[in-house]
Amino acid sequence: MACNYLQKNNYKILERNFNCNQGEIDIIAKDNKTKEIVFLEVKTRSGKKYGRGLEAINAYKLKHIRNSAKYYLYINKITLNIRFDAIEIDLKLKRLNHVKQII
Repeated sequence: MACNYLQKNNYKILERNFNCNQGEIDIIAKDNKTKEIVFLEVKTRSGKKYGRGLEAINAYKLKHIRNSAKYYLYINKITLNIRFDAIEIDLKLKRLNHVKQII
């Protein structure tokens, strides 16, 4: 669902579920409008029992996303501008919320 949304909004998906020793990144994409590499954390919820998806992105998680992004940039020799976003999906409401620049 998140990848479909991104592709419809002029993003090119570069990686899904990128894993390394530093952590994991759900989606890495290129925003063709801004020419930025975007590292996306996707949080999906089917109800309110565990709170909103964005509430689950804490300082610990952000640290691992940032370190994983550094590693990705290093191994791929990328020097473009970067951005960290989040996508929150509510399955019950069938709603997707894209939050830009979470860091």
